[in-house]
Amino acid sequence: MKTLNLTTLSTFVTVIEQGSFSAAAERLGLSQPAVSLQIRQLEQRLGTALVERVGRKARPTAAGAELLAHAGQIEVAVSSAVEAVARHASGSLGRVRLGTGATACIFLLPPLLGALRQKHPGLEITVATGNTAEIVKAVEDNLLDIALVTLPASGRMLEITPVMDDAFVAIAPRGTALPEKVTAVAMATLPLLLFEPGGNTRLIVDRWFAKSGVTLNPVMSLGSVEAIKAMVGAGLGCAILPEMAVPKEKRSDLVIRPLSPRLHRQLAVVVRRDKRLNRGLKAALDALLAIMSPSHSPGQTTAASR
Repeated sequence: MKTLNLTTLSTFVTVIEQGSFSAAAERLGLSQPAVSLQIRQLEQRLGTALVERVGRKARPTAAGAELLAHAGQIEVAVSSAVEAVARHASGSLGRVRLGTGATACIFLLPPLLGALRQKHPGLEITVATGNTAEIVKAVEDNLLDIALVTLPASGRMLEITPVMDDAFVAIAPRGTALPEKVTAVAMATLPLLLFEPGGNTRLIVDRWFAKSGVTLNPVMSLGSVEAIKAMVGAGLGCAILPEMAVPKEKRSDLVIRPLSPRLHRQLAVVVRRDKRLNRGLKAALDALLAIMSPSHSPGQTTAASR
């Protein structure tokens, strides 16, 4: 495979631009023999003549014209690569690929990511949403750098750190008569709107009903917490949602009650154990771990991560 020396390539471009070896040598601050040597080395490397003399002018051969057509692209690509690496080396910029669930993305992450970007304005953050299994698999495959997901989650190569307990609440259209604490039996008498099957949040809710011997028969299953709230607000049924999905300032149109027995989910930060933490990723990891609830100590990880 032929390789190019970027210095000799630059010299070749300068010779063609200046139209002579002597003018290129003056422009580059080199001797004319040094310029001629670099052109010969480049021609030997590529196995063909690149420059021909027509009178007193140096012009590209057909092969030289082909190389000249690519030289600009090569220089731009190399410059972009050097700049990108320099940003990582300086720690001023970088990219973090974050995965999470839709509810956390909407209601938990915006202020956290806003503060992170304010502190590190050069940090590029991309966010992907999905269920826990999808997001964890992407972290394992190194398609995502870090994740905030609903437990349970597991993986031999993963460090899984619980950071937050998020209680569930019952919500109903305004005017609905709900007891002060809502049981599974009471919820089962109402038209239910639930998350679609397949995610950990729906699994947690299903198990809560099953422990009370209640068979679920939802009138509708939806994939979006905002869609569920809209349907409840329109009077189409009741739902069980993570409390974070019902901000206090938006509760006037809903009846909201705690559940009995208490139902909650755990959110955890997931990262590969062998993941190299550059400054950008370390900043993102620290920001996520900072939401840790008092019930978890900073060093605590799930058994699945050990």
